[in-house]
Amino acid sequence: MANKGKRLAGAYTGIDRTAVYPMADAIKLVKTKAVAKFDETVEIAMNLGVDPRHSDQMVRGVVSLPHGTGKSVRVAVFAKDAKAEEATAAGADIVGAEDLMERIQGGQIDFDRVIATPDMMGVVGRLGKILGPRGLMPNPKLGTVTANVGEAVTAAKAGQVEFRAEKAGLVHAGIGKASFTEEQLVANAAAFVDAIQKAKPAGAKGTYIKRVSISSTMGPGVKIDTANLSTAPAARG
Repeated sequence: MANKGKRLAGAYTGIDRTAVYPMADAIKLVKTKAVAKFDETVEIAMNLGVDPRHSDQMVRGVVSLPHGTGKSVRVAVFAKDAKAEEATAAGADIVGAEDLMERIQGGQIDFDRVIATPDMMGVVGRLGKILGPRGLMPNPKLGTVTANVGEAVTAAKAGQVEFRAEKAGLVHAGIGKASFTEEQLVANAAAFVDAIQKAKPAGAKGTYIKRVSISSTMGPGVKIDTANLSTAPAARG
């Protein structure tokens, strides 16, 4: 525990834990602190002024990050015949129908995203108790129940990120890897923030975006200035 405390204290060196930073400056700090032996994921976390227990305050959607996430996404598709062939051609990792349902019921959940054609939702519906709690249930509002399975698979593979407000209005997502350039991470962060702002629900009252922070897998969190969520770096004296 002592070593962990010393490592974390060292990670915060050069970071004012009480300060808030412009997005670009925060990302620069996070990159300098990502010193693990693996390529750390850079994650954004946003505390929103919503109570997701109320349907008119739920924040949920998808956003395509311009530079992807840096993560290999495994996609499973429920489709038959020509649509199954379309999904396979687009790069889907697993394609099936009743056989895929049985595979999932047997405990094989080796994928990160599930897409289904509308005619397959009768089959997919039987998996609600398995896929639902994992956030994998296809949803037409998220573009994962669609006849355009090829486009959906391509988008998922290219770095499309799903987001959903959790308890206390927390939304978080990986926006790239520490090996990305600052410019790539800034662009991805801007796209995510823009998507959250556009997803503001009708029932949200008062301050919508309360707190924002950026961190890497093993690094410290850096607070973002919510009063000005621009991605321009602070002026230097």
